[in-house]
Amino acid sequence: METFLGVDYATLWFLVIGGLFTGYAILDGFDLGAGAWHLFLNTEKDRRIALNAIGPVWDGNEVWLVIAGGALFAGFPVVYATVFSAMYVPFMLFLTSLIFRAISIEFRSKEPMRWWRQSWDVAYSLSSVLLALLLGIVLGNVLQGMPIGENFEYVGNWLEFLNPYAFMVGVCTLGLFMMHGAIYLIMKTEGRLFLHLSALVQKAIIFFIVSFVITSVYTLIYFPHLSDRFKESPALFAVPLAAFLSIANIPRLITKKKYGLSFVFSSITVSMLLIMVAIELYPAIIMSTFDAAYTITVHNGSASEKTLGIMLLMAAIGAPLVAFYTGFVYKTFRGKVQMDENSY
Repeated sequence: METFLGVDYATLWFLVIGGLFTGYAILDGFDLGAGAWHLFLNTEKDRRIALNAIGPVWDGNEVWLVIAGGALFAGFPVVYATVFSAMYVPFMLFLTSLIFRAISIEFRSKEPMRWWRQSWDVAYSLSSVLLALLLGIVLGNVLQGMPIGENFEYVGNWLEFLNPYAFMVGVCTLGLFMMHGAIYLIMKTEGRLFLHLSALVQKAIIFFIVSFVITSVYTLIYFPHLSDRFKESPALFAVPLAAFLSIANIPRLITKKKYGLSFVFSSITVSMLLIMVAIELYPAIIMSTFDAAYTITVHNGSASEKTLGIMLLMAAIGAPLVAFYTGFVYKTFRGKVQMDENSY
């Protein structure tokens, strides 16, 4: 088995894909959160400002999803095939919602009629909410495992993805993104809208913390195997501790009006929670609830070592370029949103 710095290629690719999905969750997470709040903004001007806050970056943020999906297909084709066939319905809903969110943002300003803009506002907000929920539902199913049979084929029914735990993880994800999005909008706005969002972010923090606590308790009671790796290696408890401290620090920073730092810690929270997921699952990626022998792991679900080695080289070149471009865009459009003739 070929290794790099003592880590096998399959594990390295697992970390690369995890990093890509984490980048997507952080970047598009605040976009989805901002969209979820859109109907809570009462005036036309407020909604236009909120759209302009994400206008220069939302489509670039989705690039991370495309790259992560492509990396999953190339690095773990068995996982890609099994997950997409098992959750065909949520993924189709996800793609449909992505399309509606995109055209809602672009079409909203094409006509001045009030009914036209309100219709696209509803489509934009509902699609953002649905996207966050579906991401959490997929994650919830991955965490609890799926009925995978011989040849790693899905043997459950097409509605099995709709279960209480997956829905709880979906609601928790929505709460996290709404908090993340509200903080981002606060950073980008001023005046009356800024004050309105300052009140909304308090509600978002409460919503996320309550949903997170409920989901965590449910996980510990009904899926105790997810904590096995932490029990085996107590040093790993540093990750959930970091997540807890990060979450606790957000309302403190909001109270002190340190919104930039609160956004940083909101991003850290997203990262720590996904790192916890990776630790809970590894070396498994999709646990089989049908027979443990059919669990898809990092090693039996990966591409050949030669393929992984070539792609790791490509990732080492491409990932910094994507990160540099992303940083450049955010630096270019930093600061408060200003309305002009090019606004949405």
